[in-house]
This record gives sequence, C-alpha cells and structure tokens, in this order.
Amino acid sequence: MNKKLLVSMAYVLAALFVLLAIFYFVTPADKLPHFLPGYDATMTAAHVKHGLACLVLALGCGAFAWFQGGPKKSAQQED
Repeated sequence: MNKKLLVSMAYVLAALFVLLAIFYFVTPADKLPHFLPGYDATMTAAHVKHGLACLVLALGCGAFAWFQGGPKKSAQQED
C-alpha cells in the first residue's frame, strides 16, 4: 500500500475519532444512534468512557501518521 495513502487515512481516522469523542461527550445515551456502542434507552447520562476511548484511538492514529509521515532516511544517514 502506498505510504502517503496510509498516512492520509490515519489522519482522517484520527479526525473522525475526535468528532466521535465529542459526539459521545455531548450526547446522552438515549439520544445516540442505535448502531453506536453505548446506546441505552433508559440512560440519560453521556458516555464519558466511550468518549475517552475514542480520544485514545484518535491519539494513536495521529501518532502513527506522524511517525510514518516523517522524512525518509537516506543511505548516508544510516551509517
């Protein structure tokens, strides 16, 4: 797979996880879409744990993209 494509996808995933974390922080569990983990029709509190997990995933994707997208080492630098 092309390295630029992989880095771009990682950045996009990181952004999506940040948006999902914000959505989890501000939306009560009974208002979440049914397909998202944490939906509970009887609960009115926001899912802080799910939001934190999404932030951790966003940081992981961002760190992966950051380190993979760095400058390439030349043969002279490796010696």
